[in-house]
Amino acid sequence: MDRYRPTDEPAPAPPVPSPEEVDPAVLGALLARHGWRRRGGAAGRYARWTPPGDPSGGTSGGTSGGTSLLVPESREFPDSGDLLGEAVTALARSAAPSAREVLIGLAVPSDEIRWRREVPEPRSGAAAWSAQERLSAAARATLLAGALAARGRAGYYGARHRREAEASLEHILVGPPGQGGRELTVFVPVEHGRAVTGTLLRALHALRDAVDYQRATGGQEAFDAAVAAGVSRELTEAVVSLVEGAEGARVALEWSPGAGPPAGVAARPEPVDFSPGDLPALREAGVRYVRSEPAVPVRVTGAVVRLRRTGPGGPGTVRLRVLTGADVAQVRVALGEDDYRIAVHAHLMGLPIRVSGRLESRGGFRRITGARDVRPVRVDEADRDRLLKSLREHLDGADCFEEPCGGPEEEYDDGCPA
Repeated sequence: MDRYRPTDEPAPAPPVPSPEEVDPAVLGALLARHGWRRRGGAAGRYARWTPPGDPSGGTSGGTSGGTSLLVPESREFPDSGDLLGEAVTALARSAAPSAREVLIGLAVPSDEIRWRREVPEPRSGAAAWSAQERLSAAARATLLAGALAARGRAGYYGARHRREAEASLEHILVGPPGQGGRELTVFVPVEHGRAVTGTLLRALHALRDAVDYQRATGGQEAFDAAVAAGVSRELTEAVVSLVEGAEGARVALEWSPGAGPPAGVAARPEPVDFSPGDLPALREAGVRYVRSEPAVPVRVTGAVVRLRRTGPGGPGTVRLRVLTGADVAQVRVALGEDDYRIAVHAHLMGLPIRVSGRLESRGGFRRITGARDVRPVRVDEADRDRLLKSLREHLDGADCFEEPCGGPEEEYDDGCPA
């Protein structure tokens, strides 16, 4: 399956579903959705379909843009299985990009999200590749914002929920880029991603309404209310990335024809459009979300993976790989001399520590301030051995007592071993 991947990697062959699993009605709906044209056939028995851009109609079983499919209306007829098998085989052999998208939709019942950027026709292969990269990055950022909102509402997530949100995107499939980096279709499996698609749809429409309100009245309060619908700093940044350098951008969603729309949602949601004129409002909203998101009181249990102080005595800073207590992967904590010594001994003994404080939004919720009640946490021998093994794997080739790689202590470095 074609997982969500950078556009410069070669895409594998699309999944080919078994003809026995293909619903003729779903196949017909997918063909129509992806621009195939119905050109007659035996009324009430089968329909003949030709791909986009083929005015002549083509011939059955072709391997190029002239592919013609005979699709039965139902499975009630004796030859319906044979016709479906021939249609699936012809789609697998077809060079038409839309054939690949139909196969993905058949193999994995999915909601389809389509991004489009209005940009000039690329004059070179490098320009087309750059446009595809930008569109792919913006699309992934949009999906990540939807996945974050599906886990809980916040105006600014920073590092919170990121691991879980990124993991939820692993099942997403991506279609081939279209029209010189102008279009991209992503397939979100209904089984794993319906919460993401539903949340993202509501969030995009709420963001569009909030931008309209701000442009009409100058007020920012609509952005505060939009947080409840899933709007966040991460979503505003994704839309800014999508719109910058383009004359406009559109995000459209279509529900899986096999699963149908969720309860209480329009069967055909309206696409959401953004223009360069929306950029100032989007940027201001992003800044507002960061400023207004409060620090969070936490009690974190974590394994010490970095220790640093400027001399042999005095306070120091530790980095923890979070085990429980906060929805982030790592945090940095400034400790007094006694607490720092406790952290050192816990690290040498292979024990995690527990610390209370406030998870600060500054820096992306990666720092605990006001640390107190620092103490090692007892674990059984088996858990201790697993923790020590994990620490050795993460710290392979690194010195946990040296200054973190990548710069000053105040900067959090995602690239350091941890």
